[in-house]
Amino acid sequence: MTLLLEEGKNAEIKANSTYAIVAITKHGVELARKLHSVLQTGDVYYMSKFEKGDEENAGIKMFDGSVRLLLPSLFQNYKGIILIISLGAVVRMIAPLLKDKKTDPGVVVIDDKGEHAISVLSGHLGGANELTREIAELIGAKPVITTASDVQKTIPVDLFGKRFGWVWESADKLTPVSASVVNEEHVAVVQESGEKGWWTYDRPLPDNIKTYPGIKHALEAKPSAALIVTHRNLQPQEEAILENGVLYRPKVIVLGIGCNRGTKSAEIESVIESTLTELNFSIKSVKAICTIDLKKDEEGLLEIVKKFGWDFHWYLPEELNTIPLKQPSDTVFKFTGAYGVSEPAAMLYSGAKKLEIVKKKSGNVTISVAVIPFE
Repeated sequence: MTLLLEEGKNAEIKANSTYAIVAITKHGVELARKLHSVLQTGDVYYMSKFEKGDEENAGIKMFDGSVRLLLPSLFQNYKGIILIISLGAVVRMIAPLLKDKKTDPGVVVIDDKGEHAISVLSGHLGGANELTREIAELIGAKPVITTASDVQKTIPVDLFGKRFGWVWESADKLTPVSASVVNEEHVAVVQESGEKGWWTYDRPLPDNIKTYPGIKHALEAKPSAALIVTHRNLQPQEEAILENGVLYRPKVIVLGIGCNRGTKSAEIESVIESTLTELNFSIKSVKAICTIDLKKDEEGLLEIVKKFGWDFHWYLPEELNTIPLKQPSDTVFKFTGAYGVSEPAAMLYSGAKKLEIVKKKSGNVTISVAVIPFE
């Protein structure tokens, strides 16, 4: 089936992949088909006048009309868009579609001969830089990436810790802090929790980026910018570090939970929130809820993990019983076969040797809290 592109109408498309590959010339079509075969993903679109007869079987989509009219639908439906079109034309066509680097798809442009793959839009957050490198390697092209942090091999502030699942507390300072990093100003890094292997280049950390053991030490050094990695909420006297700083939340908090059958998600969520407030921990740093296998179908727990996107893990009684408890419960053992649920579950998942909260019972819910140690 051929898409008929018309002014004033959005093309009705169905995305079968996270990427779209688009070509409008004879050589571009050959390159698009080649890229599709080696990339092993991507929906291919090209003009119907280049039809070869196997498009339906190959899942290739054809169109009639200006490719400009196809782009709005591609922007709405794909994470990445690979355009085998001249760079100048692409810039003019996508300009009216741009909204925000946090939501715009990654855009990669390839020249008609496949000599250069150019990261054009959303290089970091949209993944265009990574996609550019992958495409270049697959087709033997030269990757063209102009993002300052990539060129200088320094910390990409908007991607810092992303591969570990870290999230920002706020994106407000991403741009000015990024400027401080690439302009080689004094940047402080304070990491209180989370994965340690965030520096991946085969050279030392740049001289302008310095690590400090705590926020107090960083403040005393008066940096131009700061990257703070912690699961806890900052104290009022520490918040000055965020005047030009980004606060990252590593996924390190593990919640061991036991509850009575039929406990509502609202009650469980309330206990979680009050417990984290008591500990002065951020809910954004929660990684998982863990429990006993008897609770793997507990609706309240399932609703909570779905709402927040947390991991959900359960253990057999014999697994829970491998963790020594100070106060094992014969009553819990009678009904579950385990001498405890929340405590050993939190310790098993986290690998922590101690708990931040050993066991707190509130209404129908029992909760234990651990922080994953990354030595």
